[in-house]
Amino acid sequence: MAKADTLQAEKFVEAVKNCLDKIEGLPKPVIAAVGGPALGGGSELALACDIRIAAEGSQIGQPEINLGIIPGAGGTQRLSRLVGLGWAKHLVMTGMVIDAQTALKIGLVTLVVPRDQLMAEAKKMALVMATKSPVAMKAAKRCLNMSLDTNLDSGLNYEAKTWAALYATEDQKEGMQAFLEKRQPLFKGK
Repeated sequence: MAKADTLQAEKFVEAVKNCLDKIEGLPKPVIAAVGGPALGGGSELALACDIRIAAEGSQIGQPEINLGIIPGAGGTQRLSRLVGLGWAKHLVMTGMVIDAQTALKIGLVTLVVPRDQLMAEAKKMALVMATKSPVAMKAAKRCLNMSLDTNLDSGLNYEAKTWAALYATEDQKEGMQAFLEKRQPLFKGK
């Protein structure tokens, strides 16, 4: 990257942005398991995921300002939406790298675990989500992601319509019947 010109830099960052947008837009939940330094692009990759779990001792940051550039693939946009504008400005404008516990305190990650338990915890969370209705999960992710790009009234209306539309699915009928029968539902994604 050090020798790239403006056009090369733009092509590179556009390709990275497109990749991260695809991750964020996947209909299934994506969990980032941060097991070491997630700096610059690594942090932006984690930000594109739905849930971030960090191992103790991990570091996260957007140190691009130290190189005379800024985050270019979502670090200014996704970070501010996740942790708030104040913390995003703090991290981006200082280039400060934070530890996992600080990331937890500001909402950048939702769980910090011992390093040797990181993948087990990520898999455990994935297994929990895998027991949920795929149809409802996709709808929930779509509504949650939409909340960032719309006003509250429009988001609430979209959420209500999506909620009502789920009543046409087999998964809704199975989920509610299982609740009434006090058993675990067996969702089929229909």
